[in-house]
Amino acid sequence: MDAPVLIAGGGPVGLATALELAHHGVPCLVVEPRPEVSWLRPRAKTTSARTMELFRRWGLAAVIRDRAPLPVAWSDEAVFATGLLGREITRFQGCFGLDLTGDDRVAEPGQQVAQPLVEQVLRDAVAASPHAALLTEWRVTGLREDGTGVTADLTGPDGTAKQTRAEYVVGADGSRSATRAAIGAKYEGADDARPNFNIVFRAPGLADRVPHGPAVHYWVLSPDQPGLVGRLDLADTWWCIAQGVAQEDGEADPLRIVRNLVGADVDAEILATDPWRARMLLADRYASDRVFLAGDAAHLNPPWGGHGFNTGVGDAVNIGWKLAAVLNGWAGPRLLRSYEAERRPVAARTIEEAARNMATLAPELTDPRLAGTGAEFEAARPGVAAAVHRSKDGEFHSLDLVLGYSYAGSPVVSDGAGERMPHRWLGPNESRYDRLGREFTLVGDLSTALAADFVKAAAGAGVPLDTFDDPGDRLMLVRPDQHVAWAGDAGDAVDARSVLARTTGRRL
Repeated sequence: MDAPVLIAGGGPVGLATALELAHHGVPCLVVEPRPEVSWLRPRAKTTSARTMELFRRWGLAAVIRDRAPLPVAWSDEAVFATGLLGREITRFQGCFGLDLTGDDRVAEPGQQVAQPLVEQVLRDAVAASPHAALLTEWRVTGLREDGTGVTADLTGPDGTAKQTRAEYVVGADGSRSATRAAIGAKYEGADDARPNFNIVFRAPGLADRVPHGPAVHYWVLSPDQPGLVGRLDLADTWWCIAQGVAQEDGEADPLRIVRNLVGADVDAEILATDPWRARMLLADRYASDRVFLAGDAAHLNPPWGGHGFNTGVGDAVNIGWKLAAVLNGWAGPRLLRSYEAERRPVAARTIEEAARNMATLAPELTDPRLAGTGAEFEAARPGVAAAVHRSKDGEFHSLDLVLGYSYAGSPVVSDGAGERMPHRWLGPNESRYDRLGREFTLVGDLSTALAADFVKAAAGAGVPLDTFDDPGDRLMLVRPDQHVAWAGDAGDAVDARSVLARTTGRRL
């Protein structure tokens, strides 16, 4: 084998998969056609609190915050106005978990940061890892799976072809995934008919003219051009999404779109444009015996709510630790079969919620009277504000999805378990999660006979098990991804050996 794991695609999800494998000491090769990160197409701009918790496990949460142009304390608000320089209609606070610094619910708050910066941090971490390697300017174009591994066809920038061999493959190669095609999986779902047009622009001095104060998003409810505007940094670089604008119209005069969203004839330099339509697609299957789909290769959802790339990082961690456990010899193949059972329902729920957020966008919320006289604006404002809060609250406040998804019902999770281990702070910047080991961790009152049974059973089965004595809580067996595999009380009649067999996918 050339590498135990081959990862097709080196975007954030493929890189995250590599880092999860490296976290457990498993070598891997990432194959990515782009030589460099695409800085002028920021795509995702919100890294969720849950994703930041997962990055913390690799020591990267602080790195991302240090390099992010917008500090997390800068703003947690979303403003709805007639234009970036126009009249304010209403606003939301506590958006996207950006207000959770020091909150007992999370080890990390969310972070506003463009996807390319996150991707570069992950690239740097892969480059520094002794276990992961990144091969750029090549792409995976075909796969052939057999009983002992997978042969992958790679194509270089000049059409040169070569092959590589791996025990397992993770397909993080996006919506046109060759790995999805190789295992015979297909998307199910629909596209949204409404076009959108992204613009990145530079406008010196514009920030000083904004009357609304700092905000994560400025939603523009204007009949001239509905959409969103936001900052990429605290200097002069901005992004905007013009809703309802087709590619040909956007490319014909992007400056006009920027000026309509701003509400003034500002001087702006257009840096990049990107037309797109929202898609609500879910692969009908996530895996074969040795090939697994992650991120956009497995699911696509509208961006409203900021869940897309975050869902992909959740995929990466889930399949990454499971592949590592099998390759390191302490878990069985049934553990790998649990990947689809755990992650596909999360993606389905995410698509459903993002589609609900998309049902009402700026064009549907715009009232022509908002652009009228002061009296007309004041007459329209209460009704529009009420409609905004009715339809968009879930878009900005979605911790039930971000933190609350559960793997209950998974074949490798015991009854009554599956949730993310409840978090709390143990001291200044000391998270309860920081006390978890890299593999399984037994958390709770370790003085009990049941705790001793688990320690003995794990040693006998060769399952790596760290312990964290926390007498204030019930006994929990916590997985590498911080989800609870089993929970019980000291007096329960529990066969620890059977619990470990189930949660590691092994037969007794």
